[in-house]
Amino acid sequence: MNDIFKDLVVVEVASVLAGPSVGLFFSELGAKVIKIENPKTNGDVTRSWKLSTEDKDNDTSAYYWSVNTGKEVLFLDITNQNDLEKLYQLIKQADVFIANYKSGDDIKLKIDYNTLTQINPLLIYASINGFGYSSPRTAYDLILQAESGFMYMNGEKESPPLKMPVALIDILAGHQLKEAVLIALLNRSKTNKGIHVSVSLFDSAVASLANQATNWLIAHYLPKAQGSLHPNIAPYGEIFTTQDNHLITFAIGNDKQFKKLCDLLQITIDDKFQSNQLRVINREGLFNVLNSKIQTQDFTSIYKRCIELDIPIGKIRNLKEVFE
Repeated sequence: MNDIFKDLVVVEVASVLAGPSVGLFFSELGAKVIKIENPKTNGDVTRSWKLSTEDKDNDTSAYYWSVNTGKEVLFLDITNQNDLEKLYQLIKQADVFIANYKSGDDIKLKIDYNTLTQINPLLIYASINGFGYSSPRTAYDLILQAESGFMYMNGEKESPPLKMPVALIDILAGHQLKEAVLIALLNRSKTNKGIHVSVSLFDSAVASLANQATNWLIAHYLPKAQGSLHPNIAPYGEIFTTQDNHLITFAIGNDKQFKKLCDLLQITIDDKFQSNQLRVINREGLFNVLNSKIQTQDFTSIYKRCIELDIPIGKIRNLKEVFE
């Protein structure tokens, strides 16, 4: 499967995270991905997004490599006619074109959909924008997290709104554009026609609100910050500390799992915890009951037993632990 797209040619003029993540996807599956970078700006801006621990003399950053491995990089200044013609030559052979320009910039640069499909009618033109194709607004993931409700819901109870530690809206939009390109490729195999597919970061964010959206639209419950707790399920997301100071959490999705956990901890189930809805209503009291028992357990023992009994448990790990 890792060479399923070995005959596919992708030209990417996108930068930062969302668009390049789409190019990375096709590169990992065997496609030839040619990333166009602007020499006048020293290439993709993420080349300069370095941590304090990174080599200042290196021309790339760890961030850059998160979505640009396996690509061929070509520096072209497409405001220069000769370089623009070089890009047009690539377009003649390309299957997919990925861009993330603001509204109108693609036309100014002469790489808009209408222009490129005159060169290659079979081209799948895939674009990402911030707030819709007609909006000129500059969009960074932080701004989208703020505007789409994610920051309002994220954080501890009574804390200020909090950004997620990964540019998740960019990642979600990248996934949605991958889906659109795959559908377009399937459609082209049937119709022998190219097409323009696009996603906006804002639409991707709102579409990804999932149950939090319907909690408001259907149940009229306004989701708010409550740490890692789940608004619909308990215990789910509460953080417990074992006797030997390891942090763990549970994702108890049904009554059967809850009974197994209580049996393991030798807890008699109180009437106010008999159903999930009751556990959500009485979650603070439930936390206290569970916490008093978990504090007496060593991590290795409770972790091993929960896995054996199919009780969803997770250890809260840092990235050093994750990659080890």
